[in-house]
Amino acid sequence: MANGQWYPPEWPDRIRALASGELTPATPRRAATVMLLRDGAETGAPQVHMLRRRASMAFAGGAYAYPGGGVDPRDDDHLVRWAGPTRAWWAARLGVDDEAGAQAIVCAAVRETYEEAGVLLAGPTPETVVGDTTGEDCEADREALVARDLSFAEFLDRRGLCLRSDLLAAWARWITPEFEPRRYDTFFFVAALPEGQRTRNASTEADRTVWIRPADAAARYDKGELLMMPPTIATLRALAAHASPAGALAAAAEQDMAPVLAEARLEGDALVLTWPGHDEFTKRVAPGPEGVA
Repeated sequence: MANGQWYPPEWPDRIRALASGELTPATPRRAATVMLLRDGAETGAPQVHMLRRRASMAFAGGAYAYPGGGVDPRDDDHLVRWAGPTRAWWAARLGVDDEAGAQAIVCAAVRETYEEAGVLLAGPTPETVVGDTTGEDCEADREALVARDLSFAEFLDRRGLCLRSDLLAAWARWITPEFEPRRYDTFFFVAALPEGQRTRNASTEADRTVWIRPADAAARYDKGELLMMPPTIATLRALAAHASPAGALAAAAEQDMAPVLAEARLEGDALVLTWPGHDEFTKRVAPGPEGVA
């Protein structure tokens, strides 16, 4: 393969099973992921925080991604202290039909960034952000969040914190293809690293984390050096156009939040897999073990 596009070998068989009616698509679970940016003083361009998924992971093992994970249903039935645009505004921006669901998606974005990168987009007042998340008591709560012993809404209440939704901006929405057994309806957000906070590899699912310029990450993907899923490289290419985290946050308002869902069709004996609006990911799968092109 010329680039680093993640392509599971079982996809052709699953696509054919879907086309024949032998496979029933799983219902996608809502998820959120955050492209955390910082100023690149030495490189002259912003850097994005990425983690490499452990090779042992069942889904996209070895691929580079952003901090993220599934929505916790417990975060849509309890109104949390909230700063920034209203829940109704977020529901409209994200394209979901209820304010509680929008709150749960935003909570997932902030919670996963805390769980996997140690960065918390919350503060004691609507205008502030916590400065240090490395204390023993904070770490105990973070581990409880990871174990799902504690919901994020409960965590915010316990610590008297206000969720800073104004520090996030929605960027994209991708839905896992219908032929995948694990499916996610994933909302991509962009945020700037708060002053005074530092990232760390706090994820049990990652074996490495890096700060890297989006253009450099994309170049290494093109060379086949970094493995990524289509949504990751697509969002990296879009981020590369911006000269600062503030510029990316400002540009987020113009990003299309229409869901991107892969489509598969038969052309003779070959399968053609496409992602609408993203021609670079098109794959033609001919019959036989060497048929991917």
